[in-house]
Amino acid sequence: MRAVIQTGYGSADVMKVAEVEKPSPGDGEVLVRVMAASLAAGEYFGMRGKPFPIRFYIGFPKPKKDFVVGIDCAGTVEAVGPNVTRFRPGDEVYGECRGSCAEYAVAKEGSLASKPPNLSFEQAAGVPTSACTALQALRDHGKVRPGHKVLINGASGGVGTFAVQIAKALGAEVTGVCSTGNVEMVRSIGADYVIDYTKEDFTKGRARYDVVLDNVGSHSLSATRRVLTPNGLHVPSSGHAGMGWIIAASLTGIFVRQQAAPFVAATNTESLLALNEFIKTGDVTPVVDRTYPLGETAGAFAYLDEGHAHGKVVITI
Repeated sequence: MRAVIQTGYGSADVMKVAEVEKPSPGDGEVLVRVMAASLAAGEYFGMRGKPFPIRFYIGFPKPKKDFVVGIDCAGTVEAVGPNVTRFRPGDEVYGECRGSCAEYAVAKEGSLASKPPNLSFEQAAGVPTSACTALQALRDHGKVRPGHKVLINGASGGVGTFAVQIAKALGAEVTGVCSTGNVEMVRSIGADYVIDYTKEDFTKGRARYDVVLDNVGSHSLSATRRVLTPNGLHVPSSGHAGMGWIIAASLTGIFVRQQAAPFVAATNTESLLALNEFIKTGDVTPVVDRTYPLGETAGAFAYLDEGHAHGKVVITI
């Protein structure tokens, strides 16, 4: 089968289309005929090999042989392994599917859900990692509830576009932070207020927030906490700021009540089903920036590398 493999660490030219062996589902696993896959921050960090610990998963000192990139996918069930009870061949599904930039990929049953009927495969592929991260950050870590004031730093990115919509669906007043070119888009998906970071530093404003979801790490932890209410919480969700910022957030979170530690989101059936409800009611709609065919996946990574993507970048198979 055709798949995109990573041949090294660096720029987008480490991504190559190759013929690899078609996988088979094991116990509790589902073989998915991939219709679309999306690229999340994890794939970008994996391409660069930074932060360094990501290499322990992809391979050290270089990627494992025939390492197929991609995590999120949407497609149809091709076959199921032993003890799979919720899916059968022909079902339309989406979720976490390791090695999703390929014609076929294997997923654990517990990381899939039925595709919402009102989404295309391309839209559905953009949901899993980013939307689960936003949901778990706001609902589980931030404990967002009606009446809360929530600021989303990095509101135009993959996680951010979902976070704006999910926070609104949870009843919060939402402020999004983004660049000039994305102000209208962020406003169109439900943000009550939008701060253009090229013109205004949100950490120096007078507004105070119950939750700050930080997808960028563009300010010091202490500066960000200054915009919180006394019982507010800073929830960090970014690898872009580097290992120093991540470690500092982890250590500070032990001692400072307003500081949450970084977390690793889990793409699981429970979260996907919760997202399905928001999607079915129209409260959450994936924002797809661009789509690329499988053979042009390196171009998709190059576009991500420019740092101007808004919403999700999707690969069609």
